[in-house]
Amino acid sequence: MIYGYIRVSTDKQTLENQRFEIHNFCKQRGLVINSWIEETISGTKGVNERKLGRLLHKLKKEDILICSELSRLGRNMFMIMSILNYCMENEIEVWTVKDGYRLGIDISSKVLAFAFGLAAEIERNLISQRTKEALARKRAEGVILGRPKGRKSSYYKLTGRDASIKRLLDKNLPKTSVAKILGVHRNTLDRYLKNSYKYSTT
Repeated sequence: MIYGYIRVSTDKQTLENQRFEIHNFCKQRGLVINSWIEETISGTKGVNERKLGRLLHKLKKEDILICSELSRLGRNMFMIMSILNYCMENEIEVWTVKDGYRLGIDISSKVLAFAFGLAAEIERNLISQRTKEALARKRAEGVILGRPKGRKSSYYKLTGRDASIKRLLDKNLPKTSVAKILGVHRNTLDRYLKNSYKYSTT
């Protein structure tokens, strides 16, 4: 099966331009698109939030996914690489019109995928380094990072469940049973009763 994937990020862009490019590309090679997938959504959205995610799970071995360019798959290297990696592992080919890529399971595709992977690793390292430098700069400026020492979180797993806790305690159930019903550990229940529980049996 051959699938044509088209994505634009705003209503002001037109899907027809990409459809025209893919259609001509296939016509010159005697290919026929069996199914078109079109969507207007930002490429920064997670793959599973898009029609593309559903399409990927539908694709089978030796299927071909054609798009106008790799940027239609995602807006950053990490997302594009994860999609290409998924396709290669499942022996699905990805073809692009403008970039001229034929990513499949042959050695040239693996070399290209390695190059993308190396670029992604470099980008990850750069982001990590920039984050470390930013944190070091803030420390040097005297900014206290993280939760102040000695301050406890005001949120607990049982926050907002006082009514349920009261109802169960009123039945004189053992705390172990109450904790199990609430889906928490006995120690979690004890800490909540001690630190923030609003109900008093007195």
